Amino acid sequence: MKQRKLIRKILVYAIYILLLSSIQVSYPNRLGFGGQTADLAFVFVVLTGYFYGFKDGVIVGLLMGIVRDSLAPIALVGVDGTVHITAGIGMLVLFLAGAVSASFFTKRMHRNIPFAFVSIAFCTLLYKFGGHFLAYCWTIIAPAAGNYNLGFYEVVVRSCLLQTLLNLIAGVPILLILRFAGPVSLSEQRVASDDVIKSAEENSWLQI
Repeated sequence: MKQRKLIRKILVYAIYILLLSSIQVSYPNRLGFGGQTADLAFVFVVLTGYFYGFKDGVIVGLLMGIVRDSLAPIALVGVDGTVHITAGIGMLVLFLAGAVSASFFTKRMHRNIPFAFVSIAFCTLLYKFGGHFLAYCWTIIAPAAGNYNLGFYEVVVRSCLLQTLLNLIAGVPILLILRFAGPVSLSEQRVASDDVIKSAEENSWLQI
């Protein structure tokens, strides 16, 4: 029985990782608005960590990140002014997203579906503000990369808040998919949730 559950979980995660990653890179314009694009992979990893625990969150984050780095690697201007194709950034970002979403909240919040959207918003804002900060630091380290010319409105409203809104909207169908066609069947979700929550709470780094 346990082996069948594990096989089901692996197959379901594999299907969603490949499907969402393919949609993300194939239809960016249809997922975007105002220069930002709903990050389906990021939202999926956050919700996976939130509902199914730390282990699932970080493993799915790593695998989703590997696929992301393979399909759409990030180009970065180096110190010498040449453009380099990076590897591992997407994997690191999604790994951290799965870890944070699984570790941040206490067991009471994990029983409350609306707090799943709080998790999406928190992780997205952390990711976006962190990204802008690192981009600013990189322009200091590597002047050849150009100047960081974004102002307060562009960073906060047009980037961070707009991205958060798009991710929250994307979270609705992804949440429904996980709840009704996820790696754990509906009949097992309550028991599995109790076990995951009990285990995860001991390692939570913020108790509310």
